[in-house]
Amino acid sequence: MKLNAFCELMESIAPKALAMSFDNVGLLIEPDHDEIRKVLTALDLTVPVAQEAVDGGYDLVLTHHPIFFEPVKSISPIWNETAAAYLLIRHGIGHFAAHTNLDAADGGVNDVLAGLLALENVSKLPPDELGRIGTLSEPMPFRAFAAFCEKVLHTRGRYVGDPDRIVKTVAVIGGAGGSDAAFAASAGCDVFVTGEMKHHEALLAEHLGLCCCIMGHYETEFPVLKPLISRLQSGTNDVQYDLTHIGCAPLRSL
Repeated sequence: MKLNAFCELMESIAPKALAMSFDNVGLLIEPDHDEIRKVLTALDLTVPVAQEAVDGGYDLVLTHHPIFFEPVKSISPIWNETAAAYLLIRHGIGHFAAHTNLDAADGGVNDVLAGLLALENVSKLPPDELGRIGTLSEPMPFRAFAAFCEKVLHTRGRYVGDPDRIVKTVAVIGGAGGSDAAFAASAGCDVFVTGEMKHHEALLAEHLGLCCCIMGHYETEFPVLKPLISRLQSGTNDVQYDLTHIGCAPLRSL
């Protein structure tokens, strides 16, 4: 597959127009060749993931998080901000990122998260339509729903709200969605599931009577990668797409 064909395929899955204004998406490092045969997918472009791409002979690394959010004035193999990019550039490997556009896209991060949580009647969460809102098949105590979230996301969470409250309507935003808690409350949700929430955001949610499941940034976004690979693979037969064996959540429970 030619590089421009890959970029067009990604545009059909996660259009750049859906990205938020602060974001940096698309082809961020161009490979030194035009033919794409092997693509490594990961949530983050870290040095270990970059080395995995080098060792595996990959042409491109596709990640959710962009390696660059802010301009850099120089590139060094020893700086955290540029070490992975240095490694890819040295070996002629490209980097493509689909971030908030993949969050908002149909079949993207938040649709996958809503599906994992078995939400029904799913629609887009106003006002920015980044998140999703849906209902549980049957009302249940918040503590039971929280335990279900931990089970399907393979993690341990933190919570806001009364564990005995009966809940049914759920909003989801994978990753750092804590600032949208008020939108979930105004949409009539009982529960808001996200990856990260700051202290003042948790206080606001508590004040608004909104139960919250804070399940981890990595854990709420990583599930999109396998479905993304499946969609890419269905769009082409001459490219090998692999999920990283190295990438992992930087925050873990011992």
